[in-house]
Amino acid sequence: MSSFYERPILNSPYRAPELHHPLDQNGQPLEGEPRRGRRPSRFIVPVPASRKKASSAQASLDLETYSENALINEVRGYVERWRALRNPADWGVTAVTQRLLEHWRHHEFVGPRPFFCQLEAAETIIWLTEVAPKRAATKGLLDQIGKANEEANPALFRLAMKMATGSGKTTVMAMLIAWQAVNAARKDSKDFSRAFLIVTPGITIKDRLRVLLPSEPDNYYETREMVPPEMLPEIRRAEIVITNYHAFQHRETLALPKVARAFLQGNDPEPLRTTETDADMLERACGRLLRFERVNVINDEAHHCYRHKVGGNSEGALTADDKKEAAENEEAARLWINGIEALDRKLPKGVRAVYDLSATPFFLRGSGYEEGTLFPWVVSDFSLMDAIESGIVKLPRVPVTDNLVQVDTVVYRDLWKHIGKDLPKTATGAAKLSPFDLPNTLKTALNALYSHYEGEFERWQRAGIGVPPVFIVVCQNTAISKLVFEWIAGFERGDAEAGERAAFHAGHLELFRNYDDQGTRYPRPRTLLIDSRQIESGDALDKGFRDVAGAEIEQFKRELATREGAAAAQGETSESALLREVMNTVGRPGRLGEQIRCVVSVSMLTEGWDTNTVTHILGVRAFGTQLLCEQVVGRGLRRRSYELNEKTGLFDVEYADIMGIPFDFTTSPQVAKPTAPKPVTRVHAIKERAALEITFPRVSGYRRDLPSEKLEAVFSEDSRLEITPADIGPTSVVMEGIVGAGVTITPQVLERLRPSEISFNLAKHLLYTSFRDEDGFPKQHLFPQIQRLARRWIDEGYLVTRGVPVGAILYQDQLARAAEKIDIACTRGSEGRLLAVLDPYNPKGSTRFVNFITSKPCWKTGAQPPRCQISHVVLDSSWEEQLALTLEGHPRVLAYAKNQALGFEIPYLDGGVTRRYLPDFLVRLDVGDAEPLNLVLEVKGARDESDKAKAQTTRDLWVPGVNALGGFGRWAFAEFRDWAVMEEDFARLVETLRGQSK
Repeated sequence: MSSFYERPILNSPYRAPELHHPLDQNGQPLEGEPRRGRRPSRFIVPVPASRKKASSAQASLDLETYSENALINEVRGYVERWRALRNPADWGVTAVTQRLLEHWRHHEFVGPRPFFCQLEAAETIIWLTEVAPKRAATKGLLDQIGKANEEANPALFRLAMKMATGSGKTTVMAMLIAWQAVNAARKDSKDFSRAFLIVTPGITIKDRLRVLLPSEPDNYYETREMVPPEMLPEIRRAEIVITNYHAFQHRETLALPKVARAFLQGNDPEPLRTTETDADMLERACGRLLRFERVNVINDEAHHCYRHKVGGNSEGALTADDKKEAAENEEAARLWINGIEALDRKLPKGVRAVYDLSATPFFLRGSGYEEGTLFPWVVSDFSLMDAIESGIVKLPRVPVTDNLVQVDTVVYRDLWKHIGKDLPKTATGAAKLSPFDLPNTLKTALNALYSHYEGEFERWQRAGIGVPPVFIVVCQNTAISKLVFEWIAGFERGDAEAGERAAFHAGHLELFRNYDDQGTRYPRPRTLLIDSRQIESGDALDKGFRDVAGAEIEQFKRELATREGAAAAQGETSESALLREVMNTVGRPGRLGEQIRCVVSVSMLTEGWDTNTVTHILGVRAFGTQLLCEQVVGRGLRRRSYELNEKTGLFDVEYADIMGIPFDFTTSPQVAKPTAPKPVTRVHAIKERAALEITFPRVSGYRRDLPSEKLEAVFSEDSRLEITPADIGPTSVVMEGIVGAGVTITPQVLERLRPSEISFNLAKHLLYTSFRDEDGFPKQHLFPQIQRLARRWIDEGYLVTRGVPVGAILYQDQLARAAEKIDIACTRGSEGRLLAVLDPYNPKGSTRFVNFITSKPCWKTGAQPPRCQISHVVLDSSWEEQLALTLEGHPRVLAYAKNQALGFEIPYLDGGVTRRYLPDFLVRLDVGDAEPLNLVLEVKGARDESDKAKAQTTRDLWVPGVNALGGFGRWAFAEFRDWAVMEEDFARLVETLRGQSK
């Protein structure tokens, strides 16, 4: 075993990395001991490769590797040598900077101590600002950075710091503010300013960064000792404005209807201006900063801010969805960069510098650059691998193998590829579905990850941790998030308070339920639904939440009064603000979000939402880029404990278990080779063969009348239900990090179900679906008999589970399949009357209407005498060709037809869903009676549960129902399973049928 897996954490978080795990060019671990020294900046995303070989159609890069970045590595080398200088007088910095560096490096911090990665980022900016310009050998680096900015940001000078998610970018911001503000307060210089504009991508981050305001009670300068006490007065003189980039949008100053606008415009050639000017916008967004000559700008999550590439587009062709995403990215980036450039033009001496911080400082789709291109002004890098080896972040564990052998990929590594097409894209689509309609693979993924969460929850309780671990589900859209939320946490329909509740479900995952078993909401929700619309509307907030959590709400109001004045707290706090408060305080004792266990979200959790109690993440959305993968996974990487192990001097390993989020880029677009069009064949009914016409009933359902109240069942081979991982998704998933111990996750909640519990639920389902009286009420008195038959079906071995827990039978579709098999067995065992129900609008079909064109292989009919009214048999398989040859040559066959475009369908239930079965052939057969026998034939090799349901329905419902109905002759059904002996099997079938008719 490589040390790569034995020793996840190699380095102290407070010193420069001294060791690193060896990786090959593809980022895969190499055998051997850790290597000495620090890994060069290569931008490797540290995720273990799938042990399943991806198919050619699903090529992926499990570890994305870039070439070394010369600029970052060169700057890093200079900073390392500068840091090693023992005499502060040799550092070449101001007295203020010297004092701050000594403080950050050597102070005995009472609370959290700055990590090396945080110190390195600040040191790099300091070195480039105060040291590099004074030395001839390093001036060229500044010229190189300046040239990169000139091409992409002509009016600005930007320096970017790449820091892994969870490595503490907010602390770096506090260090940069302290360095600039104290220097500027003590000496006027072009290199310093005490004015700061901090720009964020959203309200969530804006709220989180309030710790950077010196006026805040819990500001970092005091609570985290970011400056020596003597510098606090200068810090308090800093002017800091925190805003989200949306503030740069020019707002309407005069809302006018079209007619009024035309009236005011009149004949004036100049267009009527009703929106803000740049000056108006800056006055609103930046306020007091406009009084300063120069301002520092700090961009958090800076990958959203860039200027579109000039003079070309390197992205190539994009799909419709990609174009939409590109347009959104482009609009956001343009708005952000335009706002900063407007500020630069407005100030007498402009924007002094722009400091970018991001875990993924790459150009996004829509930038004109190839997606994932690194910002050329990145000057420092502490990668996710560096953070893992230093123990600064949790170790992400992802699926590397599973027990589903039918696919070449690990299903839960990129869950969306396997379920995306089955999930709604809009609220309208979601309205047609219930939470029970979620794909089985998704439900099994939820059950599996939840089962592992249960163990973690118990461990946290035993350890006396006052808050629960947090489980995150990140969804593609609000439609999906609502269904997932209701499946997890429960739901009710109608007005429960008015006594008009139409439906209720407590939720499938017990620890995440928002209801008890009696349907009463818990005082505090355990699961929270989050998306931008919900935050604005407050829909996800429980109705009684404010009353129950009164103390915490009053605390929030006091905080609001401190922030925005007493008047802001006098009125009723908005639901959206409360919801943000709940979200932002998840896992924080004594606050609104303290006891939240599960968060179901759309896009709000891709960045900026940071809680250290996240242990499990499930992705239920498309992930097309490394950037998005790392952002979402980053929500679970913040450590809970920062206590060093006394024996090793290192952090202990903490894990985050992640499903459904692939760490890979999509492959580059492939050029399709032109191919010649396939030949087409016209398949039609031949008028001259009208005598060979076959007519058939169009059945829409079945009606059954039981003769008595005593139920009996006759089970057959088709009564057997086999459930495998292919039906419900993988049930054994090995989770491993790039380093460290692995874990196998299984849905243990399904393994604990007893046979009596299963038979009860199965009988209940049967009662409500198949045994109702004429008024639609279930025949409750039949329940004991139904449960007896359900238990007999289980005990006699008709339920077969292979590689899945027996409790999987209670999945909605599997429960329905089992009920259908028992119901048909009851029909078979009873002597009641069974009738087919015909389509009232089109009760009869015929072969004479066939007329279509196909590019599929066809075989021309032409026996002498002819036996088929249709000109060709469409060959979907070689087996069907063999059967057609057999039918053409058998003397007892009067007529036959391939069931292609005939409209011959047999309705059947599969998993509680009504489907349509299209058998392969219809045959009119001479069996020696006065009238011929009509035969439905199916050619089938391997059979799954759906195939069994088709056969069982045809044999036990359709055939007896049509025969009892009359008017369409006699019918029978047969399957052929072996193509090699098909001719012999058909001959035996004919003889058997002839014998039965005598």
